[in-house]
Amino acid sequence: MQAPQNRNIRWWMLSLVFLATTINYLDRQVMGLLKPVLEKEFSWDEKDYSYIVMAFTTTYAIGYMAMGRFIDKVGTKIGYAVSLIVWSLASIGHGLVKSTIGFIIARSTLGISEAGNFPAAIKSVAEWFPKKERALATGIFNSGATVGAILAPLLVPFILGHYGWRQTFVWIGALGMVWIILWWKFYAVPEKTKNLSKEELQYIKSDQAEKAEEKTKIPLSELLKYKVTWSFAIGKMLTDPIWYFFMFWLPAYFSDVFKMDLTKPSLPLIIIYSGTTIGSIGGGYLSSFLIKKGWAIGRARSITMLLFALMVVPVMFSKYVDNMWMITIIIAFATAAHQGWGANLMTTVGDQLPNNYVSSVIGFGGMLGSAAGIIFPLFIGIVLDTFKKSGNINGGYNIIFFIAGISYVTAWGLIKIINRKKPV
Repeated sequence: MQAPQNRNIRWWMLSLVFLATTINYLDRQVMGLLKPVLEKEFSWDEKDYSYIVMAFTTTYAIGYMAMGRFIDKVGTKIGYAVSLIVWSLASIGHGLVKSTIGFIIARSTLGISEAGNFPAAIKSVAEWFPKKERALATGIFNSGATVGAILAPLLVPFILGHYGWRQTFVWIGALGMVWIILWWKFYAVPEKTKNLSKEELQYIKSDQAEKAEEKTKIPLSELLKYKVTWSFAIGKMLTDPIWYFFMFWLPAYFSDVFKMDLTKPSLPLIIIYSGTTIGSIGGGYLSSFLIKKGWAIGRARSITMLLFALMVVPVMFSKYVDNMWMITIIIAFATAAHQGWGANLMTTVGDQLPNNYVSSVIGFGGMLGSAAGIIFPLFIGIVLDTFKKSGNINGGYNIIFFIAGISYVTAWGLIKIINRKKPV
């Protein structure tokens, strides 16, 4: 069935999800950019900072599963709104705290509430897009993470320089309140959207199986019977911790190794996070293109994910590169690849399961991915602290980059093994 030409309401709905994801990562990125300032203000070492990151990843892990189930229960509109209201207030709260414990509390609240973004976003895509367009739609909204990461090194230095670090958290956090108004006014499921044409509704539903059992409550034990639940979880567990490193430590890496001034707009970071937009949208486009050319959905996703897994491998050789711009390009390819990988990995859930399973499975896999991310920041803090005391912090970063280089290929291999096994 051809896409309708007269209306494209589904893409307008996707733009709201894109904006939410942009705000999600903009809020999340502020901490990493302010790390040098906050270290001086509160006398933190690398371990102290890693504990604060762990507070986020721990509650993010808990929140992923809890928010996924919550969103499946109350629906996308209410669930997404609740998630964003709480995380915006938590982001603003960072600017009000006066101690390390205060940051841990604010970061914990941010983690559990921000965990609702991707379960809600994927559920929205499953509601509004046929399977052949879902990877592209996922890639587009997922690129909001990139846009947020690009905006952060532009906005944060400006606000920091003029108003201080407290107002930086407050201003960035307040953006979510604007989104809430737009979301509540415009979002609805296709069947309840008044200006949606019959042609577009038919197109959206063209390859979706409408079954009565999709409306029933699904127990966790039922979700665990599906191979995609475990393959998605493994993919998240091995690659989410790497993305946390790219998010929370790259600004510090360029500051520590190349003496970059983070109080000014940081061109290497802007280049790196700009590249992830191409990876996110390109990854979604590539698998969707292959499907439209007649490839089986599973094969198209798998080959696309392998390509992106291989693009991360060069970062493991970072110790042989001492030029800032060369390492910027290598990391840019790796972060772009992560976004392309993630867009396809998340889409595999909607490909294989009914809509009312989607948020719960995304939540379960995201919880396990974040659980792995709880331990990894502590490992990073210990490694960097050890090497910093020996006067060779670059050596610590090289170890982390080596782990990053092998993680995606390993994840892809394990996913292939799981998918070849008989159903659980």
